[in-house]
Amino acid sequence: MGALDDLEEVLARLARADPFSYGDRHSIIALERGLSSYSATLAKAAASFAEGGEWAADGAQSAAAWIATTSHVPLGEARRQLRRGRALASMPLVSQAFSDGQISAAHVDVLVKAAKAVGHADPEAFSRCEAALLEAATELRFVPFANAVTYFTQMADPDGAEERDLARRARRDAYVAQSMNGMYLLGGTLDPVSGAIVAGEFTRIENQLFEAEWASAKEALGRDPRVDELARTPAQRRADALVEMAVRSKAAKATDRRPEPLFSVLVGYEALHGRISQIEGGPIITPGALLPWLDGASFERIIFGPGTRIECSPTARFFTGATRRAIEVRDQHCTHPFCEVPAARCQIDHIIPYAQGGETTQGNARLHCGFHNRLRNHGPPGGESCGELSRAADDDLYDDHDVDHDDDDHDLDLDHDHDHDHDHDHDVDHDHEGGP
Repeated sequence: MGALDDLEEVLARLARADPFSYGDRHSIIALERGLSSYSATLAKAAASFAEGGEWAADGAQSAAAWIATTSHVPLGEARRQLRRGRALASMPLVSQAFSDGQISAAHVDVLVKAAKAVGHADPEAFSRCEAALLEAATELRFVPFANAVTYFTQMADPDGAEERDLARRARRDAYVAQSMNGMYLLGGTLDPVSGAIVAGEFTRIENQLFEAEWASAKEALGRDPRVDELARTPAQRRADALVEMAVRSKAAKATDRRPEPLFSVLVGYEALHGRISQIEGGPIITPGALLPWLDGASFERIIFGPGTRIECSPTARFFTGATRRAIEVRDQHCTHPFCEVPAARCQIDHIIPYAQGGETTQGNARLHCGFHNRLRNHGPPGGESCGELSRAADDDLYDDHDVDHDDDDHDLDLDHDHDHDHDHDHDVDHDHEGGP
């Protein structure tokens, strides 16, 4: 217990200290690494505890049930700790990086799931690629890392990947239920393609409502309004957008020609030999998931090679047409290193400003969200502290709903993709570099 006693003493000292003492960049990085290292130790200890069977003496059905009860943590979290600890025994490089704080528990969960997915078809596949996958975990941001791991699972076990995609689609569900007080509750789970169709139209209508609301407030105030001066909150606007979708659906006839495209998928010629198959700005899917949609598909070819690019005039003020589309497909999200706002909510910024002679070409273009476009051109908004800006971004602009459906009563190794992460950013700049 000596090491644990030392740890408790260190944690107690940290808890007593003024948080400002550890509120700098270097301390945050060190604390995050320490949390990962501690999580690795906990996972390995939990796996050892499960194997020892000491939990059974108290009448618990499983080690996860014992940990959840005594530590007052969700049963799903206890299972994840055990799953990590058990898997790390066969993942030496990942285990060491986790213990060193180089990767987080979230990285480990993605890698563990991938190792399990390909293990049936090729038991050695993960071991052969462990070093490369670990490099991706330490070098890339989390979403590109997760995409890289998904491509690995598809390449290592293409048949299994298609089966998993079919199983994922089979889990689709939706409900609309009236509550006791008359309010309606909505929820559901959609596969990536169906979700892209619904989300695309939902976002389009939401943006239309926002633009109309912004214009009305600007006319009334005689200036650009602040977000808190608009008639609706982002949550209210999203609710109204959903109702508007239903109203427009009611007005449409079954014989009406459907608009296209309903969704966009990024693929490449290499998909015939390698693997490129991704919802634009969204998750990786298998080629088989596209089959039901191919009869009505339109194909758009974008070539990025020198001398073959379609450009608007280099002296034009705004990025338009094929040039704008190519940049959106190329970057997919805000290119600022601390941002992942998708292309649909970004502006196209001149790297060398237009006012300084910068050309309106792909080579001088990048996607920036409204916030980072203004930050580059004007600096942070005046009168607001960094803390206020951070709280606005974290509390108002991003509504994260993490749903844990892993609530079975038994210590099973369940891997259901039921975690939902919805990011909503309404930071819109109406006088920006990229133009309409």
